[in-house]
Amino acid sequence: MSPAHREGRPLRVGMLGGTFDPVHNGHLRSAIEVREALGLDTLHMVPAPQPPLRDTPQVSATQRLALLTAGIGNTPGLLADDRELHRKGPSYSVDTLVELRQQYGDDVPLVMVIGFDAFLRLAKWHRAEQLFELAHLVVIARPGYQSPWPTPLKELVGDRAVDSVALLMQHTRGRVLMLELPSLMAISATYIRQRLSDGKSVRYLVPEAVEQAIFRQGLYQSSE
Repeated sequence: MSPAHREGRPLRVGMLGGTFDPVHNGHLRSAIEVREALGLDTLHMVPAPQPPLRDTPQVSATQRLALLTAGIGNTPGLLADDRELHRKGPSYSVDTLVELRQQYGDDVPLVMVIGFDAFLRLAKWHRAEQLFELAHLVVIARPGYQSPWPTPLKELVGDRAVDSVALLMQHTRGRVLMLELPSLMAISATYIRQRLSDGKSVRYLVPEAVEQAIFRQGLYQSSE
């Protein structure tokens, strides 16, 4: 059987990028539920060293990767992917998708997973049109949350939207699916960083292995 196939069907591969500053239980639970909902064989979780549309992360990309790796542990199907740490300059998702396409080939459904807030800014992304030439886009929607799409986003998405995973997976790329997750957790990395800076507990907000690594290395702690 081809490496790009499993159990008689093409592999299904996903990419979930982010700063993961730090990774928390909301990130990881969402990753598991996305993988289950889409039937992904592997979901690459990719820390961004220099996210173009976000503030500079508080700790180094190498440290954030180590926390992500600790948080994932042996969770099946989730992979801490360091490929963006080896590129210079801003972290563009389109470049990562190009690499994943080269790795898995053209016959594999490839999905980029993003949050709804990031989706609203999609038209501002680097080479946004090319994203659909490489992958599907799955947007994590918030239940009951409605926000109008900016006109440039409507024009970018066009008629690509589908309303089921089955329709999405009939193609290898180029479609958009809004996906609601059953356990969407309202956990914020900003909130976690503030608690750590204030010397307060982050127990049950992050995996125990991540909490231990943060305190062992003195990350996000106030210098006062």
